[in-house]
Amino acid sequence: MNAEPDPEVTPADAAHDKPIETDALIVGAGPVGLFQVFELGLLEIKAHVIDSLACPGGQCVELYPDKPIYDIPAVPVCTGRELTDRLLRQIEPFGATFHFGQEVTAVQRRDDGRFDVETSKGTRFLSKTVFIAAGVGAFQPRTLNLDGLEKFEGTQLHYRVQDPADFAAKQLVIVGGGDSALEWSLHFAAEGPQRAGSVTLVHRRDGFNAAAATVAKMRQRCAAGEMQFLVGQLTGYEEKDGRLAGVKVTGADDVTRELPLDALLVFLGLSPKLGPIAGWGLDMERKQLKVDTESFATSTPGIFAVGDINTYPGKKKLILSGFHECALAAFGAAPFIFPDRKVLLQYTTTSPKLHKLLGVQTPSPE
Repeated sequence: MNAEPDPEVTPADAAHDKPIETDALIVGAGPVGLFQVFELGLLEIKAHVIDSLACPGGQCVELYPDKPIYDIPAVPVCTGRELTDRLLRQIEPFGATFHFGQEVTAVQRRDDGRFDVETSKGTRFLSKTVFIAAGVGAFQPRTLNLDGLEKFEGTQLHYRVQDPADFAAKQLVIVGGGDSALEWSLHFAAEGPQRAGSVTLVHRRDGFNAAAATVAKMRQRCAAGEMQFLVGQLTGYEEKDGRLAGVKVTGADDVTRELPLDALLVFLGLSPKLGPIAGWGLDMERKQLKVDTESFATSTPGIFAVGDINTYPGKKKLILSGFHECALAAFGAAPFIFPDRKVLLQYTTTSPKLHKLLGVQTPSPE
């Protein structure tokens, strides 16, 4: 189980008082956003990438990190996490800069065609082009629906784990039935410096949307007394001296039990929200961005949309379709970045220039 990286501003953000100037700004670090880095890189276009999540991979990593994907060309099977890792290796030569844990809040087009962009963390960019690869929108954690509980968010109520060390030796109640809930339960129940004082997993039913091996391991830990599992739903909480002291869990038998705690970790999945993109003034249809299929340009010159966020006649929401869109979008953006240069199609198989960009040797002629 890898701890999530710190979602605060990256060193690249902190080092700039003025806007970060870039040729291309990509909104979304899922598979399509990552491949957009690659296609731009082949055209010698450097990119910055923004994502609301704390790590790359988008819904592939957040929703089905260990489930198999079978329709990636030339890859018979891989998981969402494996696909993300391979894409990250593929784009290494192009040195993209990532800005995680941030959501784009404002986009304003200048008279010269460039875009002023600002994020929820206050990071500012000045970019010649913008690529929206936000999938079905920015993913936000699904929250517990208990009146008043939100006041503990960030102190005792957490929807993501930023630093596992913060929970060492504490009484933890973890809510959820997916991979994240079970994996963090196992993590904090295991021997080591980050072991919790106690771990109780709560889920509304005795069935899980998680890997079978993970479920089996959780049941083994429960049998060994290393953690507890309780079937039920949170129906209330206890507050003492301004702190969250415990939660009430009502089971299928209508019996309500009280669980004391130091921290409540909730993993109920993620909900996609289009968010501020809806207010950017772009032509939309059913919460998706309308594009042309020559360059996947939106209604605003210089802004492109690739992947599940866009719509056009015959659109199919497939990762491989998004990859195709990235290639055409990169060529569509080139005139905005290199207005005086004719950009030609080259092949990675034969082009010495592309080999140099990729850091590989040009094969010797036969």
